[in-house]
Amino acid sequence: MEIQEAMQNEDILFDLAELYKIFGDSSRVKILCALLSKEMAVNDIADALQMTQSAVSHQLRILKANRLVKYRREGKSLIYMLADEHVSQILQLGAEHIKELNYE
Repeated sequence: MEIQEAMQNEDILFDLAELYKIFGDSSRVKILCALLSKEMAVNDIADALQMTQSAVSHQLRILKANRLVKYRREGKSLIYMLADEHVSQILQLGAEHIKELNYE
């Protein structure tokens, strides 16, 4: 869908704004960045980011509800990963944009 076409559809504009709100919390962005490199269980994410498991679980629920992460069960553990390549691309493009703004 072309961006001009999408701009004519209020539902798409609303959903796009909601998607970007999810990136408005640095804890969620940190979790997504951690999952860029590998799949991880909640306790591994908590250890890597020095967050509580409760805080990580809360943020993962939000990310999962917005289809930015998914999980698979491995024994008693849930292993989280990015939902698809688009999430990685959003993070990478955002980081490139910030670097260009701040370091040129």
